[in-house]
Amino acid sequence: MSFSTDEVNFLVYRYLHETGFYHSAYVFGQESHISQSNINGALVPPKALISIVQKGLLYVEAEIATGEDGNERSIECLSLIDAVMPDVVASRKGSGSGTGVPVSGADKPAGGNAAGGGGVGGSGAGPVGPDNANGPGRGLEGEGRGTNPEAGAHPMDIDEGIEIPPEKACVLKGHDSEVFICAWNPMQDLLASGSGDSTARIWNMENSQNEIVLKHCISRGGQEVPSNKDVTSLDWNSKGTLLATGSYDGYARIWSTSGKLERTLGQHKGPIFALKWNKSGNYILSAGVDRTTIIWDSQTGNAKQQFSFHSAPALDVDWQTDDSFASCSTDKCIHVCKLDVKSPIKSFHGHTNEVNAIKWDPQGKFLASCSDDMTLKVWCMDKDTCVHDLQAHSKEIYTIKWSCTGPGTANPNANLVLASASFDSTVRLWDVERGDCLHTLTRHKEPVYSVAFSPDGKFLASGSFDKCVHIWSTQTGRLVHSYKGTGGIFEVCWNSRGDKVGASASDGTVFVLDLRK
Repeated sequence: MSFSTDEVNFLVYRYLHETGFYHSAYVFGQESHISQSNINGALVPPKALISIVQKGLLYVEAEIATGEDGNERSIECLSLIDAVMPDVVASRKGSGSGTGVPVSGADKPAGGNAAGGGGVGGSGAGPVGPDNANGPGRGLEGEGRGTNPEAGAHPMDIDEGIEIPPEKACVLKGHDSEVFICAWNPMQDLLASGSGDSTARIWNMENSQNEIVLKHCISRGGQEVPSNKDVTSLDWNSKGTLLATGSYDGYARIWSTSGKLERTLGQHKGPIFALKWNKSGNYILSAGVDRTTIIWDSQTGNAKQQFSFHSAPALDVDWQTDDSFASCSTDKCIHVCKLDVKSPIKSFHGHTNEVNAIKWDPQGKFLASCSDDMTLKVWCMDKDTCVHDLQAHSKEIYTIKWSCTGPGTANPNANLVLASASFDSTVRLWDVERGDCLHTLTRHKEPVYSVAFSPDGKFLASGSFDKCVHIWSTQTGRLVHSYKGTGGIFEVCWNSRGDKVGASASDGTVFVLDLRK
């Protein structure tokens, strides 16, 4: 067996993408001309690079442990560092005692086994995402746990009676690659999902899970061909009549609920990482790797204004009003901009690493931001410095969500609560008025990619790469429901009635949990 350069490049690209280094993957893919290779990514299983490296280490270990006479001699477990250090290998081969050469602590990877250690490269910004529609829109760390998450499922660490039974989970299969994002239609039980297979899909949960495939194509040689690029973001308009999608091919698209392509929005020079409708539905806002954000007229598909204030890729955007918004970037900066105003009306500085996500509270008073600097910050327009600098997480914070409660909401008497999801495998709930951590939710075993509040604010869903969706009481912080899928969870979302949770996963599945009694 042998590998071609293209195959190695593709495995590295896929590893970067799977572990969330979306910007790094993009740059690597461009430089190595991944798009020009003939490799069918749908045939490459998840975690292929990790699997191959692990098997290679086992072979090297077996080779070292076998003497010239064919007899096996005992050595301690081989680490990745050992395998790439010829002097260590040679000294082990020359060891006549059969005990092997001791390996220093510095040479042992995290976790103490062959697959330990962190991810490749720095923390990338991404999907892309979701939220990517922030989901896959921001950087994720590497495995770093000393185990392959796809190998050997661990028993669920949940209380008896909490686990959601299989008959209450509807698994939707159709995507051929990772499903980074999903979102419910605000008016009916239509669940949209976006995938690395260059399609979005609309699943009708009221009609025997009827599936509509939205193929993302580009014009090439006078013909429409699949773009072969990830769908990075999606968002429904407030009336539930139109779905907007953003893609790695640089185009945003508007679709009807029947799957008809209504508009194609093309002005970004590179992947789109985030995309949002404003409340009135007349504008769409997008952010891209080209360092710009664009306000689009949804009726004509034309760009109303392009904002070029970031010095690095823009990762996330969020509307404050129908014509003003905030954006964040890997340049560590946050800008608040307004339609027809040439310069930012406010800029916030204080993060020391890339800002992964931003969210305005329901009233547009507080802006929350989270970063790879492991902090969560809260800002308001009448202050230049942050109102709160919350530093409880021990690793990068991937995304944040506000509860749909407080003044001006359906539940005006409840306190405004903010949730943060981190690579430290925890979720935290915050009282923003006081800047206090109300609850730390600790049952996940891997990085948490997504959190979502139920419409009444009483429950929080969280999804992690441990394949679990957990549902918590926001009042007590107690775990009330749990479900383990078959792939790492990229996104979780509630339907408008608050009785179903949708989730999308790394193995190409989408599933819906029915929480009705």
